Amino acid sequence: MIEQENLDVRTITMGINLLDCADTNLNTTCEKIYKKITVLAKDLVKTGEEISREFAIPIVNKRISITPISLVGSACCKIPGDYVQIAKTLDKAAKEVGVNFLGGYSAIVSKGMTKSDELLIRSIPKAMACTERICSSINVGSTKTGINMDAVRLMGDIIKATAEETKENDSLGCAKLVVLCNAPDDNPFMAGAFHGVSEADAIINVGVSGPGVVKYALEQMDEASKRLSVACEDSELSTRFMGVQRRKSEADSVKCNGGDTNSSLANFETLCETIKKTAFKITRVGQLVAQEASARLGVPFGIIDLSLAPTPAVGDSVADILHCIGVEHAGAPGTTAALALLNDQVKKGGVMASSYVGGLSGAFIPVSEDQGMIDAVEAGALTIEKLEAMTCVCSVGLDMIAIPGDTPATTIAGIIADESAIGMINQKTTAVRIIPVIGKTIGDTVEFGGLLGYAPIMPVNTFDCSHFVNRTGRIPAPIHSFKN
Repeated sequence: MIEQENLDVRTITMGINLLDCADTNLNTTCEKIYKKITVLAKDLVKTGEEISREFAIPIVNKRISITPISLVGSACCKIPGDYVQIAKTLDKAAKEVGVNFLGGYSAIVSKGMTKSDELLIRSIPKAMACTERICSSINVGSTKTGINMDAVRLMGDIIKATAEETKENDSLGCAKLVVLCNAPDDNPFMAGAFHGVSEADAIINVGVSGPGVVKYALEQMDEASKRLSVACEDSELSTRFMGVQRRKSEADSVKCNGGDTNSSLANFETLCETIKKTAFKITRVGQLVAQEASARLGVPFGIIDLSLAPTPAVGDSVADILHCIGVEHAGAPGTTAALALLNDQVKKGGVMASSYVGGLSGAFIPVSEDQGMIDAVEAGALTIEKLEAMTCVCSVGLDMIAIPGDTPATTIAGIIADESAIGMINQKTTAVRIIPVIGKTIGDTVEFGGLLGYAPIMPVNTFDCSHFVNRTGRIPAPIHSFKN
């Protein structure tokens, strides 16, 4: 699984509570933040590398998630620039301990914005431009509270401003910024990770991966089914030659082919069982790593996030799994149903492997990080509208999608509102990580590098939604939110 099928542990993420770092003096707050992170996480990278060597399991990233900084900085930050100073401190601490990313430059504004929340949000473009390892997330809605449309509209402007601030790097800052609805507070995956206020002072969360493993298992399943079908056909010819009744041979053939005499494909029951068993094995690997990291660092184990998170590597693609299930390209008719099946079986298999499954846990469908998704876009099979439909049944949302740099902020806000509505109504996490690449348009390609991959610029519906997103206030919570 490791050498040939791209199995890896995507991340060990240490969650750190920074509420006790709050102070009315900005410099004091920064000093406390830097000290706490560098003390608690000083051995995180080394421990991850040791576990990786000892167990021969690739651990791709070591990360930190922190308390949403709008809470920590509320007593000392008076202007957006104050939050930028905190962002620089966080980036310095992340570099000191050697982690790949630090998430939690965040605010939870699903019902309303405090002054501190708004200051942090307005600081995001500068903060993303002057840091390398900081990730930002803003939760604008939930099933219990509805959607804060003031925050949605503001985030349209912020994403555009972040794209402008980082345009020399193909608007890379937007790849570190995500807008969420129903954000979980125990998520180890960036850019949406933060350490929730309900968590312990420090925890270890692990995010596993393994699309290549699932893909390989499905390929082997269908190969076995084809071999069985051929064997049954040979058996039928033999029994006919010997004068045995035709009815018996037909019955045997039906039995061999799962009830379908015209198909050598495995049936849905076999398909689902294969995915569940594979997800179980992947999650057990994550459980092993999590327990080892927790024991060696002396930090409590939090959760396993068993999401199938793709990489740009060929063969490590969720889109390729959908192809194995039976669609020519991601985006073809049947894609949403195939993704729903995959997501559900991953969860069912994973929860049997660990008592503490959390985070997002399912299938990710980022465009730039999944070679199969990129191929589907370039083939004309996959559009933003189809991706939106797929987000109804996947674990995240519109993820790592590059769009023309001249896309209006109001259009981006409309996309965020649509995705948030899907999350709110369906009581699930949804997200938008969209990148208006300044200076590029449809037909161009943008290269982000590393795990972020590359992406073709996708067309966006150009009809106007400004009257809708410019209305102030909040979209109310749905009727099924009232469960007290």
